[in-house]
Amino acid sequence: MSQIEDIILDHDRRGVSHLRGYLPSDFCQEAAQLILSHPGQAIICTGFYILAAQAPETDGPPGAYYLGNALEALGYTVTHVTDHHSSFLFKGLVDPQHLVEFPISDAASSEGFSKELLAQLKPSVVISTERCSLTPQGRYLNMRGVDITPYNAMLDYLFVHHQVTVGIGDGGNEIGMGNLMQHIPQVATLPKEPAATKVTKLILASVSNWGAYGLIAALSLLRNRNLLPSPDDEAKLLRQMIDQGAVDGTLAQRVYAVDGFPLEENRKALERLHTFLATHNLHARA
Repeated sequence: MSQIEDIILDHDRRGVSHLRGYLPSDFCQEAAQLILSHPGQAIICTGFYILAAQAPETDGPPGAYYLGNALEALGYTVTHVTDHHSSFLFKGLVDPQHLVEFPISDAASSEGFSKELLAQLKPSVVISTERCSLTPQGRYLNMRGVDITPYNAMLDYLFVHHQVTVGIGDGGNEIGMGNLMQHIPQVATLPKEPAATKVTKLILASVSNWGAYGLIAALSLLRNRNLLPSPDDEAKLLRQMIDQGAVDGTLAQRVYAVDGFPLEENRKALERLHTFLATHNLHARA
């Protein structure tokens, strides 16, 4: 099943693929199996604030949304969790009852809020895609090493206090990358002060949205149905989010792109995942 991982790590511009050898070859399948062995309630966290643009980025929310749709199709109840910098991107897309705006506060308050939310929702699995992680020094740093702590809700505690977790990242500073904390600084293009927050299963990707789609493809194989969105639907959602104010995280500009990939290039990952599923007789939904 390594073809999924090949697709989502293609066109790696940050060097994250150098970490691949530290994970199982079929890391998407392992994450999918973990999720499917814990049915019921799922929490999905996302939202990355781009300081230079004072706006959320286009990588993260689309993947989180479509992963939520896939899990709902499999019978899960899904709650999306983010902070006020990104929550507006989900308005009109998901049921307000299943969208939690996590407050930006200090560590003690954030840990308390996390424990209350976990007690209330009783999730069977907690997932993060493209969500900044605390570093070992207790800070949030972007890829340029700039401290963005004041702009981040501390969703990390949802992962600290849950036993079944999945993380998706593309840069070494996201929730879940704490699994590879010792190795990330050894890659010249990755952070010297990396993520500290760990997960049960980690997914690496060149773009975190692609990682979410890789996870959906793995779920599709295991459940024998194509759960992926169409490339056209993803492009439409991206345009909608960009029109609402989301920006390209690499360029820090409001352009039709994700991590520097124009939409016509970005869609190729989804197209290739659909082609891969078709070789297993799992065709796109009409």
